[in-house]
Amino acid sequence: MRKIVIGAAALATLCGAMPATAQQANMTFFVTSQGLGNGADLGGVAGADRHCQSLAQAAGAGGKTWHAYLSTQGNGAENARDRIGKGPWTNAKGTVVAKNVDDLHGQNNLTKQTALNEKGEVINGRGDTPNRHDVLTGSTAEGKAFAAGEDRTCKNYTSKTQGAVMLGHSDRTGLTDDAVAKSWNSSHPSRGAEGGCSQADLRSTGGDGLLYCFAVN
Repeated sequence: MRKIVIGAAALATLCGAMPATAQQANMTFFVTSQGLGNGADLGGVAGADRHCQSLAQAAGAGGKTWHAYLSTQGNGAENARDRIGKGPWTNAKGTVVAKNVDDLHGQNNLTKQTALNEKGEVINGRGDTPNRHDVLTGSTAEGKAFAAGEDRTCKNYTSKTQGAVMLGHSDRTGLTDDAVAKSWNSSHPSRGAEGGCSQADLRSTGGDGLLYCFAVN
């Protein structure tokens, strides 16, 4: 009987995908590799959470409960910092990015090299083509909700035509060298020809509708 040898690439194709690494299975933080493609209309925070959960599942880390790092505004406003668990959080390579909530909002270890997507890949930043470093947060630098009034959440992530959304820089780099430009979670609001919430608007300033995802347990 003739033995048939199948290469690793062909085997991966037959099986659908290569198995996730142990580090990916144990990760508790990632930047989404892709947005939902509908601008800042995520279907609310529930839709954003589902997106995080789905990508984590595909990467082999779906056994945890995942939440998007997003604040909301108005009645019943939520703070992003209150919906992501207690930490510590590690990326897909096993590197700790923050020990706890206070560390995350202080001297954390988030850089372009550590703010990886669920596949363990670096997110394009300033100087790359295309730049995708703008991450949706709707949050202040302390990870809290903005007061009701000026919209910083695109109608709590339900609109791609009204308002704006606060963005952070996953690579900690901006047009200037100050703290705001380097902020991972509160650098500048979205803006664009259509107002600030469409997919085209998000891409115009260096984004793609990406999210930060944290395992809450």
